[in-house]
Amino acid sequence: MKKLLSILLVLSLMFTFVACSDAGKDSSEISGADSKAETVQKLDVDCNVFVLNGPTGMGIAPLMKKAENNEGNLNYKINTVAANDEIVAKVVNKEADIAAVATNVASTLYKKTNGGIKVLAVNTLGVLSVVTKGEEITDIASLKGKTVYTTGQGANPEYIINYILSENGLKVGEDVKLEFVSQPQELVTKVATNEKAVVIAPQPVATTITVKDEAAKIVIDLNDEWEKVSDTKLVMGCVIATNEYIEKNPEAVKAFLYDYEESIKALNGDIDTAAQLCADYGIVAAAPIAKKAIPHCNIVFEDGKELKTDLSAYLDFLFKANPKSVGGALPDDNFYYEAK
Repeated sequence: MKKLLSILLVLSLMFTFVACSDAGKDSSEISGADSKAETVQKLDVDCNVFVLNGPTGMGIAPLMKKAENNEGNLNYKINTVAANDEIVAKVVNKEADIAAVATNVASTLYKKTNGGIKVLAVNTLGVLSVVTKGEEITDIASLKGKTVYTTGQGANPEYIINYILSENGLKVGEDVKLEFVSQPQELVTKVATNEKAVVIAPQPVATTITVKDEAAKIVIDLNDEWEKVSDTKLVMGCVIATNEYIEKNPEAVKAFLYDYEESIKALNGDIDTAAQLCADYGIVAAAPIAKKAIPHCNIVFEDGKELKTDLSAYLDFLFKANPKSVGGALPDDNFYYEAK
């Protein structure tokens, strides 16, 4: 009996020691996870950020609020713009340290700047949705025989749509007729002025259509359809930084990535608050639209090896569809940021 009590006492002391050892640790240390919070400190470093309105810029909305309250880890100046061309100009003219852009734009910028930028993180997957009014569309196959209005001819949307249709056994021009409009907002008018319509629109335009016309509804998320026919991810948005900024401020880049990942977590974790912030900062036209659109925008945070694997595969897809879409050549390994 005494021997049994001695064993129990030893075991009790062992568990007490382990518990005390873990008590002083962060939960991420106990689990073995990498805790970025331990290495990130507030720095007195300026950071000029430009983001594109819409899904590519949504993830930064909570950080914009923090920056406004001087709660970020850097001295942020964050600007929103309406078109990729504006951001390209800001990067080329060295007005932007960091920017959120379409992935194919990042690739063309790498070529344009002679390798002067790197991709820090992927921030957006597929953002295209099929919207219908007065038509019964339940899957890709049911698009057969339809005229589909869309945007992005000669760009990401066209190549994505063509691929998904093809993988579902549908030929463009024969089984499905694609009618391209020059601006996404024109798709809102197409639906509003017709009793029957099928459109493929990027977010938040797809959601805007359903808000302005109660008879319209989102029936298919093309991100889901892509995953059914491809073993790669549909990677449509990313964040880049200039090499000059990275080399001069390596710790600031790490701080930004920490802040940005937390911002995206905040956006996906509290959509009501995030939607209002997106509206307040002009990233989306109105909070009700942002609230309905965010779940369809597939906003994520990927860096490191995951970033390189997913983005390189998607750029390879675009290159095969049209080399010009990625700047005429696939970027080399220096295109992908690796923390040191």
